[in-house]
Amino acid sequence: MATDPRERDPDPPLADEPYAHTAAEAWVHRSGVLSLARARIMGVLNVTPDSFYDGGQLMPEGARRPNVAVVVRRGRQLVEQGAAILDVGGESTRPGAAPVAPEDEIARVVPVIEALVAALGREVPISVDTRRARVAALAVEAGASIVNDVSGAADPEMLGVVAASGAGLVLGHLRGEPRTMQAEIRFAHALREVTDELAAGVDRAVAAGIERPRMLVDPGIGFGKTSEQSAALVAAAGWLREATGCAVLIGASRKSFLGAITGRPAGQRLLPSVIAAIVAADRGAAVLRVHDVAETAEALAVARAIQAAFEAAERGESPA
Repeated sequence: MATDPRERDPDPPLADEPYAHTAAEAWVHRSGVLSLARARIMGVLNVTPDSFYDGGQLMPEGARRPNVAVVVRRGRQLVEQGAAILDVGGESTRPGAAPVAPEDEIARVVPVIEALVAALGREVPISVDTRRARVAALAVEAGASIVNDVSGAADPEMLGVVAASGAGLVLGHLRGEPRTMQAEIRFAHALREVTDELAAGVDRAVAAGIERPRMLVDPGIGFGKTSEQSAALVAAAGWLREATGCAVLIGASRKSFLGAITGRPAGQRLLPSVIAAIVAADRGAAVLRVHDVAETAEALAVARAIQAAFEAAERGESPA
């Protein structure tokens, strides 16, 4: 059982958590090992017509399948901009979204994953963003190295599929399902309840044969949470890492809580998204799932350079 940080302090001050900068050293996935010595970027490739921000860019309304060549070109671009992982999703999980038929989801993601692996090789792990074990199994067969399940393995067959395949796993937090998740948000203490539920999910995954180094946890920013709860969870990576024994993925990019803070629509949330990513990384997030890879990579590079310069000055080293 993972250590609960509340055993050390029943109500610790979150702003001063001593473990806020810890992170796992590496993420083991089906095609290799990804170093997590610094925050890594997961670039989003939504092959859907209705995702909340970029829906339709890679798959027009009415099309049964995406234009694979266009998706591969976009994937190459994201890697060149700094993405270490590409996350391919064939079903929108925005609030209020209707579920997609499994056959449609498979038709969207499998050809794209096959093409991305053929174009990029195994050095860039491909993640499939799905809640369905059947889709995950076919995606892994097509070359995916990671399964990103926002539902926390609600499909009873999901953990078995991941365990048998050797894939890495992102275990998300979601109460209910996307269509209804924002209708009745009930938390007495969101941070603690999300932590407890993720820790229980990790324990289930370990019991199913998935080792902790293969798993990341994701608190589900915007998935059945208020704007204030989502904002708090962006800064909770250290807390979650301590409680679950797993590295943490934060996906705050372009989400509605940023609109609640700034008053801006999704298309105008670039700067807020980058700021949220930097805060998440500073608080210990190992992976940042983002739409705006180039801008996030540049901001991370600046933050690292500033920190390195300070550390050098603290040691009394003269600047070059």
